[in-house]
Amino acid sequence: MSATLYQQIQQFYDASSGLWEQIWGEHMHHGYYGADGSQKKDRRQAQIDLIEELLNWAGVQAADNILDVGCGIGGSSLYLAQKFNAKATGITLSPVQAARATERAMEANLSLRTQFQVANAQAMPFADDSFDLVWSLESGEHMPDKTKFLQECYRVLKPGGKLIMVTWCHRPTDESPLTADEEKHLQDIYRVYCLPYVISLPEYEAIAHQLPLHNIRTADWSTAVAPFWNVVIDSALTPQAFWGLLNAGWTTIQGALSLGLMRRGYERGLIRFGLLCGNK
Repeated sequence: MSATLYQQIQQFYDASSGLWEQIWGEHMHHGYYGADGSQKKDRRQAQIDLIEELLNWAGVQAADNILDVGCGIGGSSLYLAQKFNAKATGITLSPVQAARATERAMEANLSLRTQFQVANAQAMPFADDSFDLVWSLESGEHMPDKTKFLQECYRVLKPGGKLIMVTWCHRPTDESPLTADEEKHLQDIYRVYCLPYVISLPEYEAIAHQLPLHNIRTADWSTAVAPFWNVVIDSALTPQAFWGLLNAGWTTIQGALSLGLMRRGYERGLIRFGLLCGNK
């Protein structure tokens, strides 16, 4: 990962994570609004529902040692550690996130079973065959080398263990390449959210076969999560969010002003919410 991109991602999340937690809580990911996206529910419940729906979809009923790749402030890590009475390790590029996740673990009396550290997902500081569940919820889009990222997830996964990866994708391009207008739309999203690029779900599936993961499954849940961005936009228009944005600085303000890019990306079918799971 280039030093410049590494610093951009770190600074983006260092600056914005406190405001996100203040407005939204501990889960820094999409919510689930039913398969057709029509269910009305509390925004935080929608985020918890996404975790549960993912576990059901992937057939995960137990886990002993979990790695959360791109852990944010520990939302998924702590939830999964508690649900499965498991050990959980979270990695992030943001020292602010790692410190807050550690604090939250103490508050939840989960310090003995969880740890959070600053680490690069493309060069993880863990031994081979360490974890029986590797969980990556909306971090793959930040990875400059998607193949290296998945190779690392595979390396640290125990034989028989399961990888669940959920990431932002662009539409499949097997029938028609991306148009110039679509490419520009993606570039605007990349610039705001510190992404090197995204790929399509079929491209991720091809990498997974090369690893080789077994029992590979993929799914596109774009319709189920798309309402999330309308809810985020509404929450950004409150006085509390406005003052928080002013204090958080320009990169966070720019991200808030660009929320419509993601909403329009879903509306036009360009942005896709891609799921992949498989066993080592």
